[in-house]
Amino acid sequence: MSCYSFKGHIPVVHESSFIHPQATVIGNVIIGKNCYVGPSAVIRGDWGEIILEDGVNVQENCTVHMFPGKSIRFRESAHVGHGAVIHGANLGRNCLIGMNSVIMDDAVIGDECIVGAMSFVKAESIFEPRSLIVGNPAKKIKDVSDQMIDWKTAGTRLYQQLPNDCHDTMRQVEPLRELPKNRPVQEDFYKTLQEIKKS
Repeated sequence: MSCYSFKGHIPVVHESSFIHPQATVIGNVIIGKNCYVGPSAVIRGDWGEIILEDGVNVQENCTVHMFPGKSIRFRESAHVGHGAVIHGANLGRNCLIGMNSVIMDDAVIGDECIVGAMSFVKAESIFEPRSLIVGNPAKKIKDVSDQMIDWKTAGTRLYQQLPNDCHDTMRQVEPLRELPKNRPVQEDFYKTLQEIKKS
């Protein structure tokens, strides 16, 4: 991982978590147990404090930052999808931030909320727990159902197992030049919410 101190603050990362070597963690950042931070993610605690509680994942190409003097927290099992930007916002327990969403300063996303992909959450917006949030500007369109949160929780559980798998099996290698005869087949072990609804 690429960790950098800043003005005397050195990131703290629990040994059970996995920060990809191409991710960047700077300054006043505290990362709890079983967290995953993907390639090209930047968690930039140079002007303030960023806390990722246990089981949080911040996926590829995400940016986490804030205005000076702020402290932000991603509660346990918060799930930040590919390419999202979180700037000075707080995320509730077991929430889902959809891909390429932007969550602005002093916004509060409540526990078990789901923010749809490409949503824009305005500064100082506050969403109560179990809100389904979509749009630009984002608004609540309905409550998150038990089925939706069960699906989300199962997906996050995969990301909470991923750090251990990465520590055990991920290695930088030279690519093969042709397909081997015994190439493993990927297991189909997780369905989209739409597939679940159809079954």
